[in-house]
Amino acid sequence: MEVDWEVALDESFVVVVQRGTVLAHPEYGHSVRVDVRGLAPGSHYHYRFRAGTWISPAGRTRTAPAAGADVARLRLAAVACQAYHDGYYTAHRHLAREDVDVVFHLGDYLYEYAVGLAGGARAYTDVVLPDVVNRETTTLADYRTRYALYKSDPDLRAAHAAHPFVVTWDDHETENNYAGAADENGSDPARFLTRRAAAYRAYWENQPLRAGQLPDGPDARLFRRLHWGSLAQFDILDTRQYRSDQAYDDVPHVPGPESDDPARTLTGDAQERWLLDGWGASTALWNVLPQQVCFSQRRLDLNADAKLSMDAWDGYRASRGRLVAGAKAAGVDNWMVLTGDVHVAYAFDIKDDFDDPGSATLGTELTCTSVASGRDGAQRPANWDTYTRANPHLRYYDGRRGYLRLELGRENARADYRIVPFVTTPGAPVSTAASFVTEVGAPGLTPV
Repeated sequence: MEVDWEVALDESFVVVVQRGTVLAHPEYGHSVRVDVRGLAPGSHYHYRFRAGTWISPAGRTRTAPAAGADVARLRLAAVACQAYHDGYYTAHRHLAREDVDVVFHLGDYLYEYAVGLAGGARAYTDVVLPDVVNRETTTLADYRTRYALYKSDPDLRAAHAAHPFVVTWDDHETENNYAGAADENGSDPARFLTRRAAAYRAYWENQPLRAGQLPDGPDARLFRRLHWGSLAQFDILDTRQYRSDQAYDDVPHVPGPESDDPARTLTGDAQERWLLDGWGASTALWNVLPQQVCFSQRRLDLNADAKLSMDAWDGYRASRGRLVAGAKAAGVDNWMVLTGDVHVAYAFDIKDDFDDPGSATLGTELTCTSVASGRDGAQRPANWDTYTRANPHLRYYDGRRGYLRLELGRENARADYRIVPFVTTPGAPVSTAASFVTEVGAPGLTPV
C-alpha cells in the first residue's frame, strides 16, 4: 500500500518542506519509516501520513543541532517499564506537555504477559479486550498485536506525537530476564531464538528505528551513538542480546566465583570495545550512557556480605569494572548513566570503590521509575530503610510511578524526579518529588 508523508514547518501544514511516498509492505506489518534528509539542524518540524483517504494525526519532532555546535542546553526525559496491565499511562500524558527536546525510552516498552480481558489493573467496565491479548506473546503475530494494543493508548500516542523518541529495549519486549540465547525457563536455545527473532522484528516495525536497523533473524544492532552538538554524547546500550547468562540461577546472591568470573560480560566484547573507543574519542562536555539495569552497586541487605542482584551490573562486576577503568582512562569527567528496569526512582553517586564511601565519585546514575509497572507504588517501599542504610552512595529512592526530566547545561545538570501518585485509575496529577544538581567537573549529586 502506498503511504504519502509530509514534513512541514507549521502544524497546519501550510509550509511543507518535504513530501514523498513510501510503500507499506505486509511482510513488515504494514509499518513504514522515512529517513528524511536535508532538514535544518536544531529545528522543529511537524509530520503526518496519508493512506488512501485516511490522514493521520500530526506529530512534532525536532532535529539535533549541527555536529560540534556550541549548544547551551538540552532538556530530555527518560521513561521505562510501561506494563499496560498494571495501570494507566498518566505519566505519558503529562510528559506530552513537558518542554523537552527528546525522550529516551530505556526499555520494557511492552510486556509479554497476558493482559486480561479487562486490561488487568485498568479494570475496564466499558470494553472487553480481544482474546489474543490474554496470553503470553511468543509469535510475530502475538508481538505485533501487543504493540497495537499498547499504541491504542491515547496517552502513549500523545507522548510520541509531542516528542522524538530514542528507544532501546530491555527484557520484556522479548521475555523476562532473558540473557543472550537463554530464556528464563532453560528452553532449547534454538527455539528461544525463533521467539527472539519475532520479538525483535515486531520491535523494529513499531519503533522509530532506521531501515538499516532491520533485524537479521534473532540478531539486531541496537547500540548506537548520538550527539547533541558539543554538549553531549549519548552511547545507547543493549544489555540483553549479548550478555552471559545470569549467575547463581538469577536469584539474589553474594558475589562469588561464578558471578565474578572475568570472562562474563553484560555487553559482549564488540559493544564494550565500541563504547570504550567512543569515550576515548569523545569531545563532548557530557558523556551520557542510556541503558537498562542498575549500574551502581545495590546491596540488598545489611549483612557484611550482602546479596546483590544477579541480573544487574552487580552480577557482572568484572564487566562493570572494565567500563569504570575505561571511563577513567578516557578522562570522562562528566559521566552520567541513565537507567530503567527497577520500577523505582534512584539517584546514585558512581563510586570508584562502592565499598568505600570515601572513595572518589566518578559520575552520576539516574534511574527513572516506571510509567505503570508495579501499579501505584509507594513513596517509601518496604525495603527503603534497608537500601538507604546499606548503600551510602544511594542519594534518593522513591517507589512511585513517573519519569525523569533532565537538563544538561554548560555549568551543571539538573535532574527532576516527576511522579504521579496513582496509575490504577486515570487522572492523577504530576509533581516534582525531588531535584538534584551535579556540577560540571565535580561529579556527585546535590539536592536542590
